[in-house]
Amino acid sequence: QVQLVESGGGLVQAGGSLRLSCAASGIIFSIYTMGWYRQAPGKQRDLVAAITSGGSTNSADSVKGRFTISRDNAKNTVYLQMNSLKPEDTAVYYCYARGSLYTYWGQGTQVTVSS
Repeated sequence: QVQLVESGGGLVQAGGSLRLSCAASGIIFSIYTMGWYRQAPGKQRDLVAAITSGGSTNSADSVKGRFTISRDNAKNTVYLQMNSLKPEDTAVYYCYARGSLYTYWGQGTQVTVSS
């Protein structure tokens, strides 16, 4: 059974930082592209950042220079370091694992940035 369990969300003031973690089980973690999407109320789910099995990364323009994605294959975990947070970063953040056949999703973690 595949599980992606996010943690690290919460309430933070604008300008603050949070680090999200996503621990995966049930997959060969090292071969999956991992990433984060977010969804604000009333909006579509948008890609935040992703990291391939080889370590290549990409991120949304809105978070470039503020958010960093990384992975630890030994711990089957992907991280999203979020700095200089803004109120518009408020959303539910979802971890995903994309393989050649299937994409798996976590349950989401709420990030709220107060002004």
